[in-house]
Amino acid sequence: MTSTDSLHQLLNAVSSGTLSPEDALEQLKYLATYESVEDFAKIDHQRQVRTGFPEVIWGIGKTPEQIVEIFRVMMPHQTCVMATRIEPAVFIQLQAHLPQLQYYPKAKICALGQTVDAPPKHPGRIGLISAGTADLPIAEEAAVTAALCGFAVHRLWDVGVAGIHRLLQNRGAIAQADVLIVVAGMEGALASVVAGLADCPVIAVPTSIGYGASFNGLAPLLTMLNSCAPGIGVVNIDNGFGAAILAGQILRTAARIKAVDE
Repeated sequence: MTSTDSLHQLLNAVSSGTLSPEDALEQLKYLATYESVEDFAKIDHQRQVRTGFPEVIWGIGKTPEQIVEIFRVMMPHQTCVMATRIEPAVFIQLQAHLPQLQYYPKAKICALGQTVDAPPKHPGRIGLISAGTADLPIAEEAAVTAALCGFAVHRLWDVGVAGIHRLLQNRGAIAQADVLIVVAGMEGALASVVAGLADCPVIAVPTSIGYGASFNGLAPLLTMLNSCAPGIGVVNIDNGFGAAILAGQILRTAARIKAVDE
């Protein structure tokens, strides 16, 4: 049975009254549909219905021509289409075909259909904390991803443990966050310090910034995984995007639970 047949049966069941729209939506989330882009990509249009977040284009390893074609296929189906890890030279080539494309150079993200200054669509506040200026590309990837996904974001940059008074002077900002993303390289101790101050989930992002013994981010990764402060979740090295999506899922789940309780 093809996905078209399955969809037709689903619609008929709703039309006849044997299936409620709510149950149909649950089944629709897992309907195996995708759209092929020539012979190099298969776009999962159901991902946002299924998981709450749309598919995002991973820029590394794709040609500008491939990225343009994927954008064009995704645009009619999503309010925001994002591509991550886009270098400036690649963006110039993309913009020649997609004039409305927005670029956030610090985050190396480009997007269509939504901007970071649009009003938040979801409740809750994501606090972004960066240990040092060198960690900003990963921190900005998280911040821009969260903003494009419709979340309120507050940035707190360059407050690492080497000058811990800078962090302590911003305890108010930490207290106002509903979930925190902490981005740090070197030894990665900042996440443990923040988790000892915060009453919300902390997502730690190790970066590949540091001297030789940091092993391109392995040292901060192990520090964060071995933290004695409870309430920390750790994503992979330099994965600002993944941290933002996890923070968004936490806030969406909290909002859903609150709505059920009310």
